[in-house]
Amino acid sequence: MQIVTDTGMDMHLPPELMPDVPIHIVPHIITLDGKSYRSGEEIQADELQKMLMKTSSFPVTSQPSAGDFAEAYRKLAVKDPDILSIQMSSGLSGTYNAAFAGAAMVPEANITVVDTKTLCAAQGWIVAAAGRAIKAGWSVDRILALIKRVGDATEEAYTLDELKYLIHGGRISHMKGLLASILKIRPLIGVEKVGGTYAQLGMARTFEKALQGLVDHMLKFHKPGSTLRVQVLHSYNQAGVEALRELIAPVFNCIWMPIHYMSPVLAAHTGPSMVGVAFGAASEYEDLP
Repeated sequence: MQIVTDTGMDMHLPPELMPDVPIHIVPHIITLDGKSYRSGEEIQADELQKMLMKTSSFPVTSQPSAGDFAEAYRKLAVKDPDILSIQMSSGLSGTYNAAFAGAAMVPEANITVVDTKTLCAAQGWIVAAAGRAIKAGWSVDRILALIKRVGDATEEAYTLDELKYLIHGGRISHMKGLLASILKIRPLIGVEKVGGTYAQLGMARTFEKALQGLVDHMLKFHKPGSTLRVQVLHSYNQAGVEALRELIAPVFNCIWMPIHYMSPVLAAHTGPSMVGVAFGAASEYEDLP
């Protein structure tokens, strides 16, 4: 069995947690100042943010087409027709629907398309767990149950210091976003698990208070001192992500995953200021293959 995913995912884990199987990625496209780039291949998150700082233009993103997925499936099916395609939330992108349509175009393959109802680091944790399960020889049904378990156990939350990219991209209501921008309100954003759509978790008057709000959100799920798997990430805000880690560290017993940049196609909608955290009870990941 082979894994296909998309660039809505971030998968930066310690070497001992990385799956020893190939992960085939179908990229999103980022267009800026008339030039298009394959996310994660032709442009990285830090490169994108440096470009944004030098232009008044806003980036435009597009999902992979059904044909892009079909082409990937067709090539992989020559080696192994059993394919598990794990996509970012259908509530945030048409990528899942494109993958599903692409699968129908490749009848010679046995393709299972999964809607993770999430994205970013949480999606990466799911893909990594599935890859390790494939390496261990698990059945499809058992892997699908594992995907649900990891998805249910993992939460994520984000904040940012500048709203203009979210407003321009339509990720938040223009009027609400404009008002928040004028009032200098920083939103706390998560992904709800039923529809996999963005959810407003709260607001703060300053970025520092917004970072504390992320920690307070973690406390809604886990008591102080709980042992958690934790990963902090950012679009291009090293100081912000280090400040967040310093706030989290005294509260929980953390098994830290590497700090890293968000996927370029996600960071295109946030600008450079976003920071976030993915977290879950460590016990939920201890007996993974």
